[in-house]
Amino acid sequence: MRFRLGRRAEEDAGSVRTLAPHDADGALELAATLTRDGRVFDAIEMLSAANRVSRDPRVETQLLELRYDAMSQIAWDRERPSWPSDVEDLFPGVEGIPEVPAADLSAETIRSGIEHHGSLLVRGLVQGERVAQLVADIDRVFAGYDARARGAAAEETAPWFAPFAQYPDWIARRWARDGGGVLTVDSPPAMFDVIEAFEESGLGEVVGDYLGERPVLLAKKWTLRRVPHDAGVADWHQDGAFMGRDIRALNVWLSLSHCGDDAPGIDVVSRRLDDIAPTGVEGARLNWTVGPGTVERLAAGRVVRPIFGPGDALLFDHMMLHRTAVDAGMTRDRYAIESWFLAPSTYGSMKAGGDKDDPTRPRDQLPVVY
Repeated sequence: MRFRLGRRAEEDAGSVRTLAPHDADGALELAATLTRDGRVFDAIEMLSAANRVSRDPRVETQLLELRYDAMSQIAWDRERPSWPSDVEDLFPGVEGIPEVPAADLSAETIRSGIEHHGSLLVRGLVQGERVAQLVADIDRVFAGYDARARGAAAEETAPWFAPFAQYPDWIARRWARDGGGVLTVDSPPAMFDVIEAFEESGLGEVVGDYLGERPVLLAKKWTLRRVPHDAGVADWHQDGAFMGRDIRALNVWLSLSHCGDDAPGIDVVSRRLDDIAPTGVEGARLNWTVGPGTVERLAAGRVVRPIFGPGDALLFDHMMLHRTAVDAGMTRDRYAIESWFLAPSTYGSMKAGGDKDDPTRPRDQLPVVY
């Protein structure tokens, strides 16, 4: 959602139009002034407006840093908004995953789809030129990562691959790349484009309505994906097993290419699960994954592999049991973006030093303001 600025900030954002077409220096100076005045959210809005007029890598990098810094300005101790406890099934009689066109996406359809069916499939969330732009972005980011892995200097791979300084874990990055993913926060230009695509689709506002708060994104789980057609067999899992059970979260799994039949897609259990499934048993290959025997028992015949078109999205939370869908007969690679959102009040007590074993708090995450 384009969270509305106050009148002063609207005037500041309007002043961007008076800058020279490529006056990124002026925009950055104005952002610094706003930030010093404690108005980091206004600085984010103003720099975003400036970057829409004229792209500049310095502005995009500063936007990412401001989104991280803005976490300190969220009111951690406010009372957590309540969620409806009794959600109507808006898709009665649907077997499998309920679907809506992008025009019908709302907090209510998300909540009903997840609570009664485990997920919601949105057709045409992102359209046309934006899809092509994001695919091109992913290719640039992957090329930058691979060049850096071969020994290229940081200045050679920036801005398309510029590792986020707040996350120094290269082992995790290599693990993600081996699985066909690069963190979105490691590419400020791609990060800007993803958020712009979401804003144009109205997704940000809907996610904010669903969570009941201005969303934060999880930097270690926002992932640009280019999954090869011959990827290895994937394991079943629930993200709640890593993040925490009773958190308030939402994943937007956006496909940028046709997938699910001739390209890797996603297998899901199309029913609501209210607890974390046992891991490391009943045929599981790893101690953190869910075995096929467990999946068969919990799914009760409701394993679904949807077919996606470019720009379609699957929305689900941390309780959904799923895996990457790969078959030997697939011939095309899949482009996608995985974007995890979180309610900031969920994160609040951990920011203040809360118990990491508390199931109501996210574990081992890096929040950045959306």
